[in-house]
Amino acid sequence: MNILAIESSCDETSAAVLVNGHILSNVIATQLIHEQYGGVVPELASRAHQQHILPVVERALADANLPKNALSAVAFTRGPGLLGSLLVGASFAKALALGLNIPLIEINHMQAHVLAHFIEAPKPKFPFLCLTVSGGHTQIVRVDGPLDMAVIGQTMDDAVGEAFDKSAKLLGLPYPGGPLIDKYAKEGNPLAFRFPLSEMPNLDFSFSGIKTAIMYFLRDNTKANPAFIAENLADICASIQHTLIQMLLTKLKRAAHETGIREIAIAGGVSANSGLRTALTQLGEAQGWNVYIPRFEYCTDNAAMIAMAAQFKYEQADFTAQTVSPMPRMSM
Repeated sequence: MNILAIESSCDETSAAVLVNGHILSNVIATQLIHEQYGGVVPELASRAHQQHILPVVERALADANLPKNALSAVAFTRGPGLLGSLLVGASFAKALALGLNIPLIEINHMQAHVLAHFIEAPKPKFPFLCLTVSGGHTQIVRVDGPLDMAVIGQTMDDAVGEAFDKSAKLLGLPYPGGPLIDKYAKEGNPLAFRFPLSEMPNLDFSFSGIKTAIMYFLRDNTKANPAFIAENLADICASIQHTLIQMLLTKLKRAAHETGIREIAIAGGVSANSGLRTALTQLGEAQGWNVYIPRFEYCTDNAAMIAMAAQFKYEQADFTAQTVSPMPRMSM
């Protein structure tokens, strides 16, 4: 089983090769052009994918020392994501699979984030709960099998990754700001400033309110002291991060209690946040959970997770027709 996987849902072009369940290569080309605009520009993203996809795929095959005619299948991200970006990856995958006369496998990007936990040991046992957190999604997923997942809680407005990035923008930090908040938070006091915790029913989240609270907090304090942000940057970042993590883990703890599941995982770009990783590890020890946190390389968008998800579909001969189209709003 030799699978080439392609990921192009947003602003990273990635290709990976999986051979008999093992990832042999995982190449990622990051698009730096978006930094000057303070966020991802969809049209620029799709153009960059067109430029990157062929050299990225060639590098992935070369790193794996696998000729393209040895491939068993080609997998690609069908959605969710940016339409133009998805089109580039889907079109390339379809053309390659057609040219080699091999199966085509469509992958749900969010399911792939969850299944990234099966790339390396230790691997969670079924059933497990996965807190999937990124710039576009915040979900608590119950995972009963590799292809049997259900969202039991999700954000009703903004994703937590968006809350990190927009808070960073309010602080005057460059894009992407989430990692910078994490960086400065390590030097600050997480209890220096208090922000309101949004309350939502059941296991759902809301992050629009805290963004508004941070905006007014900064407006009022900089009005009184124009140097307020510069003088308190570390403490502000630490307090923002502490609040967002508290909101995430409160609902995750409730989900574990309601389901009785003690196998707990996190996935998605925000799972690379060091504060979240530490807080979840500590909570897991206190609750008696088995906690699973992927390597940083497999947290952000990457094709290795697409390849791992494709392996499970390949084993069930769950292939896709050439008439398939991208689904920007593809659900779990």
